Amino acid sequence: MTSVGDVASVRELTAVSADGARLHVEIHGPASGAEAAPAVVLAHGWTCSTAFWAAQIRELAVDHRVIAYDQRGHGRTPASPACSTDALADDLEAVLRATLAPGERAVIAGHSMGGMTVLAAAGRDAFREHAAAVLLCSTGASRLVAESTVVPLRPGGLRTWLTRRVLGSRAPLGPVTPVAMRILKYATMGAGAAPHMVEACARIVHACPRRVRHAWSDVLFLLDLDQGVGRLSVPTAVLVGAGDRMTPPVHAHRIAAALPHSLGVTELPGVGHMTPVEAPDLVTGRIRELVTTYTQSKEEGA
Repeated sequence: MTSVGDVASVRELTAVSADGARLHVEIHGPASGAEAAPAVVLAHGWTCSTAFWAAQIRELAVDHRVIAYDQRGHGRTPASPACSTDALADDLEAVLRATLAPGERAVIAGHSMGGMTVLAAAGRDAFREHAAAVLLCSTGASRLVAESTVVPLRPGGLRTWLTRRVLGSRAPLGPVTPVAMRILKYATMGAGAAPHMVEACARIVHACPRRVRHAWSDVLFLLDLDQGVGRLSVPTAVLVGAGDRMTPPVHAHRIAAALPHSLGVTELPGVGHMTPVEAPDLVTGRIRELVTTYTQSKEEGA
């Protein structure tokens, strides 16, 4: 265990999924009395890693146990030939079982593919046991390619065809250059995103191996998790950037309308797809609210 300042520590472990895949997991939180700290689980999106949640980990780990893990092939988790929504659900279940005590409940936040992971796992036993509330950031359940506005054309077959080939390209992204950052900012971030935010996202995305990026793009293109929305019975808040081109606000509103226990949609003006990086304080604050309302209040009343 290594110390992070005088307040929090970080512990690393490996969670083993149903098919034997080994997942890199980090637990950030108070150096002592961790058993009393409320738990938060963070699931990152396509082409990202635990580094994507840096702002949330830094702020929440002062008084929460923050559990973050790398999806298959991302960050420090090895690639696996099994790329599917079932695999995403298996992996989240494995992380929950490896890090939470029996019956312990946590707030689970998922961004983009991480939100889709939550939807895929919503009916699973481990999820039902451990999820107290959910935050879905910048995500969708279906029709991702058809409704993406990354390619600036009218909706239709041509835009869908081009979008699939652009996002699913096998070409290497190459070094993080000013041109590369401009492209990434256009596709994934709001116009007002600060340069340091754009650079941070570019370095994370460019670090994702191209084979992994392509393999998971096929899963996202065929995504159909509409039934998973109906199974997500815990209190769920939905957050989206008004300028999100990857998963435009239509997805957030459709999900919120179909949730059994919706806490509504927060639409952020001027923000794009990378909400935890572009609006870190708001995302962190929303997670804290969910923890206070749906975990701490229950523990105090127990």
